[in-house]
Amino acid sequence: MKKLQIFLLATMSCALLLSACGKEKEKPVTAEVPPTEQSIEDTPPVEEAPEETPAETEEDPPPEEGMVRSRITNEWVTEEVNNSRPLAIMTPNTKTASQYGISKADVVYECNVEGSITRLMWIIQDWKKEERLGNIRSCRDYYVYWAFEWDALYVHFGGPFYIDEVIKRTDDIDGKTSSNFFRAKDAKNSTDNAYIDAAGVMADVDKLGYALKLRDGYADEQHYRFASEKEPNDLSQYSDAITANKIDMSPTYPVTNCYFVYNSDTGLYERFQHLGGSTDGPHTDLATGEQLKFKNVLIQNTYHEVRDAKGYLAFQCHDTTRDGWFFTNGKGIHVKWEKTSDYGATRYYDDTGNEIELNTGKTMVCIVEDGDSFLVDEQKIN
Repeated sequence: MKKLQIFLLATMSCALLLSACGKEKEKPVTAEVPPTEQSIEDTPPVEEAPEETPAETEEDPPPEEGMVRSRITNEWVTEEVNNSRPLAIMTPNTKTASQYGISKADVVYECNVEGSITRLMWIIQDWKKEERLGNIRSCRDYYVYWAFEWDALYVHFGGPFYIDEVIKRTDDIDGKTSSNFFRAKDAKNSTDNAYIDAAGVMADVDKLGYALKLRDGYADEQHYRFASEKEPNDLSQYSDAITANKIDMSPTYPVTNCYFVYNSDTGLYERFQHLGGSTDGPHTDLATGEQLKFKNVLIQNTYHEVRDAKGYLAFQCHDTTRDGWFFTNGKGIHVKWEKTSDYGATRYYDDTGNEIELNTGKTMVCIVEDGDSFLVDEQKIN
């Protein structure tokens, strides 16, 4: 009996073992592995590779080989032009002024002189092919400090003794001592008829030993800051920007009575003047008939004094945190300006302290005496 029990137990153990082995062999075939739970973030979708496209560049390539962005306008110019010294030309702005070449100017300054008339100083970078520049009138010392900013050759016809100290510190070409100026018979009178051409400038440069290349280190400095042409500055980032379709400078320039009208088709401010008679209307270059147009208009409120009984003025060109305005693309914002050294650039900052970005193109700078005002779309601005 005992042997029978042992035999039965052994038989049952073998059956259990065989049954277990059979299940192990079947497991790979019949068993299902439950899926692992994963979130969408853990399992990125498989996407088809996009078609290859050329990488976008910050700026378009130059239109011609060897061209670079102008440090004055941000427009395309040759490297030779960009590395050469510009001219700063003194021009009257009266009924008898006969202005030739001024439409080629990159930056134009306007400021009062004695008798509430204004004088213009224009900075022209690409001047070496010009056949007639002017008419040219006398210097005022405050203009020289603005010319310093551009490392310019300063072209004028004499000036009062107030210029004596500062004129020695610039490379000037003076019609009173140069034999390369000429008088034009087609000018409006015998006072406003002095001109010079590019060849005459070059002759004086050679005679006086002036350098044509920008001074060491100057080309590496940035004067105006410019927005990209692909993303122009429309001032939409400023909640307090004002609409500026017309900038009327008549209250501060009562003789010139100039104003600027925004042309939305071109994106430029067109300049007009009411000097009387045939000089009313668009301010034009007599050489080309082209109206003066600007992408940027800057206004600088400036401390000034009357020097003597003749009405000669002095303007404080060096200053900090003075008020001003910046207009472009039909809008305007309040700014602060500063100039901290003779040769340093005048810089402009918005009300949060950030330096503003101008748009590519020509710039007009209007110097306004402290206390004077101007009009923007009939609104008085002090």
